[in-house]
Amino acid sequence: MPAPTVLIVAQAGRLQAEALLFAASLAESSPTASLVVAEPQPGPLWDDDPRMDGDARAALDRLGARVVPFEARRFGQAYPQGNKIEALSVLPAGTPFAFFDTDTLITGDLAAVPLDPDRPAASLRRKDTWPKPDIAGHGREAIWRALYDRFDLDFDASLDTAHPPDDWRRYLYFNAGFFHFRCPHVFGQRFLHTALAIRDAPPPELTGQSLDPWLDQVALPLVIHALGGGRDALAPGWIDGRTSCHWRALPLLYARESDAIVALLERLAHRPDLKPLLARHEPLRRLVLEGEGARIRAMFDRAALPPDERAIRKRIRAAGLWLR
Repeated sequence: MPAPTVLIVAQAGRLQAEALLFAASLAESSPTASLVVAEPQPGPLWDDDPRMDGDARAALDRLGARVVPFEARRFGQAYPQGNKIEALSVLPAGTPFAFFDTDTLITGDLAAVPLDPDRPAASLRRKDTWPKPDIAGHGREAIWRALYDRFDLDFDASLDTAHPPDDWRRYLYFNAGFFHFRCPHVFGQRFLHTALAIRDAPPPELTGQSLDPWLDQVALPLVIHALGGGRDALAPGWIDGRTSCHWRALPLLYARESDAIVALLERLAHRPDLKPLLARHEPLRRLVLEGEGARIRAMFDRAALPPDERAIRKRIRAAGLWLR
């Protein structure tokens, strides 16, 4: 099966540096994949010009990526996570796609991943981040049921009944760092409609719940469920496994990920064509190019990591190495 068209969003700053690493890893590990980099353009929803610099654009071109502009009409700087929703419009209708956050390394051939284009899936490497049931007295079930009812979806069919009602894993929830489907327009239009409806007119059960930065991850399971996907739409072990690593933050990568991932990151970052560009981004310069990430790595035993990510972050901050 051919690899889907891969879509990422990149703009000036950290994301352009991450995009270079993503593109280099994709070109190496999945050479038949086509990469589109959606780039937001200046407009009333941005305080500063979000476009990448010319050197980064040229490097992406050499890596085989195609940079395509788009306008932020609904989110922009106030909620940059919304870029991934609006960026789906840059792909042609009917194009099977896989979206990835830029803070991801591709480690295997995406053509080998058994993606069913008719059953959307998303990343299951997630945590109990939303909702927070005790904020206004509504439990998880009441909150999620209200959202499914709002969009006329079968809430009961979405449940994993192996877990009790107070367990967050009972409810469909994804990390929005990866998702795929057969058509970016069908997916994107539903994603946009769902996210805007939740943002602009949330049901009463969401009173007190934070939607920043969680709006995309609140809307995503509703979209996937509505389009016939679910937690079982992709066999485990592929995404955020043998074919990709969503590392999220460089300090966490050094603390948690495998030796193979660290070696891949450092090899790509030291490529002569990428190193001068990546050195402009302080976290990459210090942690990867100057080797300070090794200090973080030495602080943790990968076989016995603290179960709470906050403990990992706290230890790294205490060492003065929480760089993003």
